[in-house]
Amino acid sequence: MFISLRKVLVMKFADILNNGKLWAVVYDGDSTDILTKTLSDWLNPAFLFQFFSANMDDLAKYFNITNLDLAIYDTVTDAASLSCLILDISPKADLDTLFRPLENYRIKEMLLSREKAKGRRQSNHPSWLRIYAIKLDNGIYLVTGGAIKLTHLMSERQHTIDQLSIMEKVRNYLIDSGIYDCDGLKNYMASI
Repeated sequence: MFISLRKVLVMKFADILNNGKLWAVVYDGDSTDILTKTLSDWLNPAFLFQFFSANMDDLAKYFNITNLDLAIYDTVTDAASLSCLILDISPKADLDTLFRPLENYRIKEMLLSREKAKGRRQSNHPSWLRIYAIKLDNGIYLVTGGAIKLTHLMSERQHTIDQLSIMEKVRNYLIDSGIYDCDGLKNYMASI
């Protein structure tokens, strides 16, 4: 789930659903797309134990949870649910209902906008899982990463600050490569 910022230099893109609606970055040197890697980390108890052990103060402060086993269980449950939502391959699946503007105050559409998808927790506390993506067109998204967000603002912790930086680097890469929409992405993919 943690990506070195230097890995954003060369990118490939994986068509996750094989229908051109959901894409994910395959960072230089990686064999797996970032969505698969992120979901895999969130389903890995050893990864989660390490993460929550290092971030126990935030977990207790913002979610009033001090039990690592509960945090791990909730994360695995939410990750499985979010995975089902985001990987819904039915033709009627609408990713626009899942992704929302990253900036809560944004009211206008913008070119290659930064978006987030949140886990949908049914009880106890809101989900801390976030998938970050760039919107290419209505219903078409490019996943750039994900994070377990335990604080109110992304700017409060390094792992979420890194996600913001990565999103911006991917967005700049798209612009520099002439990718402004899904047609641009398809043309780019045909040229590599």
